Amino acid sequence: MAPRLRCRIGWCFASITALLMYKLQRRDELDRQIEQLALLPALAPMVRRLQCFRGISLHSAMVLATEIVDWRRFERPAQLACYLGLISREDSSGDRTRLGSITKTGNSHCRHVLVQAAWSYRHRPQTSVDLKRRQQGQPPAVITHAWKAQQRLHQRFQHLAERKRPQIAVVAVARELVGFLWAVMQDVAVGEATAAA
Repeated sequence: MAPRLRCRIGWCFASITALLMYKLQRRDELDRQIEQLALLPALAPMVRRLQCFRGISLHSAMVLATEIVDWRRFERPAQLACYLGLISREDSSGDRTRLGSITKTGNSHCRHVLVQAAWSYRHRPQTSVDLKRRQQGQPPAVITHAWKAQQRLHQRFQHLAERKRPQIAVVAVARELVGFLWAVMQDVAVGEATAAA
């Protein structure tokens, strides 16, 4: 290899490495800022409750808490699922009703976070060390509800994955996860939630 070409390749490698290091440092800085925002009194109760569920880490909880804000504005979990675009399309004519794929209307960021969280329910129910740490200090009713969600959603995923593709099963699990999350977020004070907006 010619010395000039070797020099240019070395320069390209060094600049790409420097850019990568900058991006990693920037990501770490943004992660620290998100952690600090999660401690704000307006967001902390929502974030801590949401983290009691398997598959919902700090970042996922922050997305759901800041995008949905006031969970009480939805009277039923189905309304929240509709807001997130997790309900099936319907093609009805007379007595015939056909359900299709999800509508994908509404908040795509929350929908993506919920579908990613739903993938964790393909594994058998268990409480990991990290999940136990996140559940510390939370009401026993919330922890019990999160455990019921693990059992129900794992069973649901296994049942659907036998008949359908895993991608379809996981969206159905995400839709049911919305119901579990909606239930535990109903008694978070509205004043705390709206202060975040």
